[in-house]
Amino acid sequence: MEGRVERALPPGQRVKADFPRYGLPSFAPRWPTPGTDPRLQVVGDVASPCEIRLSDLAPLPRREQVSDLHCVATWSRLEIRWGGYRIRDVYESVIAPRAKPHPEVRYVWLKGADGFSASLLLEDALADDALLADALDGKPLAPEHGAPVRMVAPAHYGYKSVRHLCAIGLYRELRPGYGGPLVHARGRVEWEERSRYLPGVFYRYLYRAVLPFTLWLHRRLGAAGRIAGPERG
Repeated sequence: MEGRVERALPPGQRVKADFPRYGLPSFAPRWPTPGTDPRLQVVGDVASPCEIRLSDLAPLPRREQVSDLHCVATWSRLEIRWGGYRIRDVYESVIAPRAKPHPEVRYVWLKGADGFSASLLLEDALADDALLADALDGKPLAPEHGAPVRMVAPAHYGYKSVRHLCAIGLYRELRPGYGGPLVHARGRVEWEERSRYLPGVFYRYLYRAVLPFTLWLHRRLGAAGRIAGPERG
């Protein structure tokens, strides 16, 4: 069931009552299986590339937040309760001391174990509500929504909130991620930055046209249990 709520939605968005796994059709069957000792690779313009065990984050303060997720395909799921660690805390307390990023680093590249990737400005990734989430509604994150950890960036379209996070790259120059030069560098929901070259309103109708098929494909392949193994690198 879809409809409007009383509070204003971002431009072009419609409320969705459920919270489906959604993405590009080619990624529909890719559900990586979390390993027993999950880690994040830290690469890029850093003096010391390294791996961080998720267990290394345990001393950091945990955070719970309720925020909305706005898919670039024009649907929105409101008031999702996430749990995890602020990216800013992870960056300042763990990543920066170990990896020693170049002082001119401006971009964060996020890679999922399913092969998907996206980039954010460093300042956007370090926003107060940007989260490295490992829990949803008080329970450990399920594979459907990106286990073992995922990015949560509420001010940006959902494709920036990369699932199954396995690598973080810190770069001086933009690495657009999956989708190449068509992908907007920031993807802010408020400004309807759905793509780099054409106005966001153009994509509203294109994405709405393919939305039913893509949702059907994700549900069908998920129900069929086509689970892919983890991808590293």
